[in-house]
Amino acid sequence: MRQLSKWEGLLMLVGGLLMVVGAGANVLFLSWAPYVFAPGALLFVAMQLRQRYEGRDFTIRRLRRIQMISDVLFLVAGLLMIANQSNFLGFDQLSYIKYVHNNWVVVLLVAAILQLYTSHRIANELEKDTK
Repeated sequence: MRQLSKWEGLLMLVGGLLMVVGAGANVLFLSWAPYVFAPGALLFVAMQLRQRYEGRDFTIRRLRRIQMISDVLFLVAGLLMIANQSNFLGFDQLSYIKYVHNNWVVVLLVAAILQLYTSHRIANELEKDTK
């Protein structure tokens, strides 16, 4: 795996912190929360995509693809958070409640579980490679 520089690691950390603050503030019904979560998700995803894997190990490549799915889900969660405040997607009331209203929680949970699983497994596989 390509290691991030100090600045890239710091940006990834700031993005993760903004995501946590934005999700927590959204639970508390603060109106600015989605606008903190979304840039945090963009930072986190951008820095994670900069960590490339150039090796040939099929398991790590598969885990990286799962991690990219998780990154897309983080971005979708940010979009749904913003859409949860105002119906800018143009749905009627019933469709809005069915597809948008508070569904960011489910998407964020799936993304976080996938992220946790892949980061743990990638670390184990890389450690196994070095031995």
